[in-house]
Amino acid sequence: MPEKQIGVVGLGTMGMNLARNLASHGVRVGVYNRTHRRTEEFMASYSKEGDFTPAATFEELARVLKPPRAVLVMVNAGAPVDETIESLVRVLASGDTIIDGGNSFFQDTRRRAEAVEKLGLGYIGSGVSGGEEGALHGPSIMPGGTRRSYSRVEDMLTSIAAEVEGVPCCTYIGPDGAGHFVKMVHNGIEYADIQLIAESYDLMRNALGLSADDLAAVFREWNNGRLQSYLIEITSDVLAKHDDGASRSLVDAIEDEAEQKGTGRWTSQSALELGVPLTGITEAVFARILSSQKAQRVRASGILAGPAAGKAPSGLVDDVQEALYASKIVAYAQGFEHLAAGSKEFRWGLDLGGLATIWRGGCIIRAKFLDRIKEAYEETPDLPSLMLAPFFQEALATAQPAWRRVVKTAIDHGIPIPAFASSLAYYDGYRRARGPANLIQGLRDYFGSHTYHRIDREGAYHTRWAQDGSEVKAD
Repeated sequence: MPEKQIGVVGLGTMGMNLARNLASHGVRVGVYNRTHRRTEEFMASYSKEGDFTPAATFEELARVLKPPRAVLVMVNAGAPVDETIESLVRVLASGDTIIDGGNSFFQDTRRRAEAVEKLGLGYIGSGVSGGEEGALHGPSIMPGGTRRSYSRVEDMLTSIAAEVEGVPCCTYIGPDGAGHFVKMVHNGIEYADIQLIAESYDLMRNALGLSADDLAAVFREWNNGRLQSYLIEITSDVLAKHDDGASRSLVDAIEDEAEQKGTGRWTSQSALELGVPLTGITEAVFARILSSQKAQRVRASGILAGPAAGKAPSGLVDDVQEALYASKIVAYAQGFEHLAAGSKEFRWGLDLGGLATIWRGGCIIRAKFLDRIKEAYEETPDLPSLMLAPFFQEALATAQPAWRRVVKTAIDHGIPIPAFASSLAYYDGYRRARGPANLIQGLRDYFGSHTYHRIDREGAYHTRWAQDGSEVKAD
């Protein structure tokens, strides 16, 4: 069996821990960082953990690896990836493989894959989820590229991935940018999931007056049931943490301005281009943007009126649990619809049930009900929406009364819940056989002669609304 070996370019948190993970699985790892001091620090700290070889230049990195080489690039998305590729293609040879394991935009990955493969090299754009701990102990890995390129590195990637029931959380996703597209949508779902958790926290904190410690206990209890997930688990940990051993909870000392790296925004932009109504994820992106307008919000808080304080209904905690579960279903339903649309548009042939399988472990959105998503697509591979699967259909119907009470309570108390409310609005819009778009089409035809279709006969029509009111067939 040939020796397993790989180069790792970029020794930030993710690159460093992936290198250590690879070495712990018997892979010989060449390590390089643009700032060589970081490479020296890495070797001083971790050289005894495995077979690492430092390199000060790209040429040296190529020399320490035996052909056919594989190099994992873990640098910031955008120009740094292009610059790294330009340097690598000068020192690598036909048959070698470049793996971009960062959060690159999938359209950039499609462009890079085409350019690199024309040079005779393999190219893989791979999503990697799991954060610092996942990278070290087992992430979820989403590699896209040619099957030939993937086959060269499959053993190494599956060996370091998380496992659930003996199944690695790594599988071939599809051609060119498929892996990074899937990771982008994964991150979009993560945005929605986090926003829903934050809204749950905000509503219970401000409508019921529960402390951070109280809420830590609530989320800990929820994590023992059907909401069990990594994000619910760490929410209880964050809420339970006190500030340097003091009585004050640390979360109360954190500024309420959420940052973002761009993957959520990319997800929303892509959904618009593909015609997918990704309401929950997009509201989560908008909520982060609004949170960053701190100075304006502080000023507005002393000017703009809100509702009079009222008493929250009994049973609100249980209602929030139901609403959170229902809204989470909607977020995943929208995310998987986006995945299906991207797969169709770019002819990737994504296995949606397979994606649910590799997201069960290692990744940030790992959750108990991913097994149910996997089962839904196994039963109906062309399922148009997860909401239509019997399990989720019943769960949404059961949660509906509590879900509506939560939205009403938040509105009555002046507590913003954009992800909860938009998820419910999407559910209501999706389940209606006839909505108000007929009026929209009438208005569009009035001011722009855009035509409309009738329910009682075929063809497109235009009405001379402001003239004689007559209707003419437009096609």
